[in-house]
Parts: sequence; C-alpha cells; structure tokens
Amino acid sequence: MENGIVRVGLVGAGANTRLRHITGLREQEGVEIVSVANRSRESGERIASEFEIPTVYDNWQDLIQADDTDAICVGTWPYMHRTLVMAALDNDKHVLTEARMCMNASEAQEMLDASRQVPHLVTQIVPAPQLLQVEPTLIDLVSNGYLGELLAVRLRVSDQHGRADRSDSFVDYDGELHWRQDRNYSGYNIMGLGIWYEAIMRLVGPATRVMAMTKVYVPRRKDENGVMRTISIPDHVNVLCEMACGAQADLSWSTATGLQMGQELWLFGSEATIHLTGSPFTTIYGGRRGDKELTEIPIAEGMRGGWRVEEEFINAIRGKEKVTYTPFDVGVQYMEFTEAVTRSAQTGQAISLPL
Repeated sequence: MENGIVRVGLVGAGANTRLRHITGLREQEGVEIVSVANRSRESGERIASEFEIPTVYDNWQDLIQADDTDAICVGTWPYMHRTLVMAALDNDKHVLTEARMCMNASEAQEMLDASRQVPHLVTQIVPAPQLLQVEPTLIDLVSNGYLGELLAVRLRVSDQHGRADRSDSFVDYDGELHWRQDRNYSGYNIMGLGIWYEAIMRLVGPATRVMAMTKVYVPRRKDENGVMRTISIPDHVNVLCEMACGAQADLSWSTATGLQMGQELWLFGSEATIHLTGSPFTTIYGGRRGDKELTEIPIAEGMRGGWRVEEEFINAIRGKEKVTYTPFDVGVQYMEFTEAVTRSAQTGQAISLPL
C-alpha cells in the first residue's frame, strides 16, 4: 500500500463484480480500483469505460504481477479460481475470490495450504448471501437453546439462475448452456449447494455423512456457438445428511420444480421450530411447544446483518478485523460437501466427511 491506499485489480468482471464488488470497494475510504483484465481486451475496455478504471490489461498474468496492485478481486468462473488465487499469493497480493471457491476439494485444500504459507496476506471467499440479514439472530436463538435439541434441518431451494418469473421455474428445455451446467467450468459445483451448505454450517455445524440422489433432466444443450454439448451436472438434487450435532438434514435443490420459487428453511428442535422463507431471508418465524402456530420472532436493534463483504476484506487488510465471511478453511468444507454429493450420487453409497 502507498500512503494507506489499497489498490485493487479486477480479474474477471462478471455480474456480481459489477453489481456488488466495484461499488462495495469504492465505498471504502482509501480504496482505488486501478486495473481490470476480463475475458477479452474489448470487454475489459468496456468495463473500464463504464466504471472509470484507469488501466486495462490484455491478460490476468500482467495484472497480477503489476506493481500498481495490492489486492486482487477474482470474478471469474470457478475453473480459474485456484490458478488466480495461487498467482495472487505468489505475487504477494491479498485476494478476494468469488464463490464457488474452486472446482473440487483438492484444489480447495491447495488454496488453503498456500494461504497458510503467507499469513500476512488476506484470503477471502465471497459468502453465501441468503442468511446474512437474519443470521446473527438465528445463531443467537440456536446457541441459546431456543430449539432445545436440534432434531432435523429441511431446506428446499428453487435455483433458477436469476429467473424472476414464477412460471419460468418449470424445466427449461430450450435454454442455452449456462456455465454452471458445464463441468469444465464448474467442477463438482451444482447450483448453490456449496454456498447453502456454508450457511447451514454457520448455524448448526458440519455434516459427517452424506447420501445423495441427482437427476439431469436436460442432458444436452447448445453452447454459445450453437454446438450441442452433453451435460452431467444435475438439474435436481436430494441430499440426506447426518450432522455432527446429531441432527439429520434433508436438503433439496432444483431448477425443475414448476411454480416453486425462492427458498425455504426449517429447523426442527425438541422444544421449538424455526421457519424461514423468501429470497433472501428477511424474517424469522418460530413456535415453541404448546403454541398453535408460528409467529414472527422480532430481530432486535443492532442484530440485523447485511452485505459487508468488501468492507470486511479491506478492514482485514488493514488489520481491523478478521475474515468471517468466508475464510478458506470454511471453503474447503463446502467444497468437500459438494464433491461428496457427486460421489454419493455416482456410487449409490453414503460418503463420510471430511473426505
């Protein structure tokens, strides 16, 4: 850093980078976005023009090696995350990488091991946003015994890659191949499995065993060049988990559940139940033994969370706080979970965690 200024370079300026990271970083005092390298020089220049970024690089190698940068924001698809993170650390740069962490558990472990060799550098994964507003209150309720003994977790997610129309939640047979459906770009990631598991872990802890069934409803799609491609990443996933806390979890994700939109989470305890619905979750409903129905649980003043990823990243660089959302060791856990889901679906066997 020069004169206390944190200089950030963007490698990959996808939707989330444009929507959240650029704005979020610029809201932090003493932060400058100094460079960008995108999939092509042309697209990089468009981003630079739109957001007044002074330098465009032809490739990510030149950007990461440049002396004008203190931190790298990785906004590419998962297939590049390990490569870019390792390069950033090798060049003594802090790094914030987009979720999903990487392609598989072994890549995630490599990234964690590399980060531990350079403890002076901040390494952070963009977190799951679904629970951020209500999470402080949920953690307080669970940890202080509101539920009694946690017995079961139930999650239902309709994952429509941003489609807002409820009628569009039926199977999309004609859509172009999305990068999330391409194993070459996504690895073991399926829909939002990893980031949802991350959120669940923060509430109730990790799973110790995973049993999964998956289904590909549309086995072939045309890519952006009109070439028909075979798909092996599922459109529908059901997962049963044994949790380390003793509870069982029943988790489901789908792009094929017509007229279901958004997400729904239940926490069932021996003395109470918690229910959340919406996208994202903003309200908590609960009921204790003897109640006739669920009622809203108020969120106390100062207990509502929110998106502060970029603030946390910059504060961690300046030594003001540690990364909570999300450190690399948590990323390893959710990448192990995503890999375990595929291994279980392929073999028909339960997979123990950690791998």
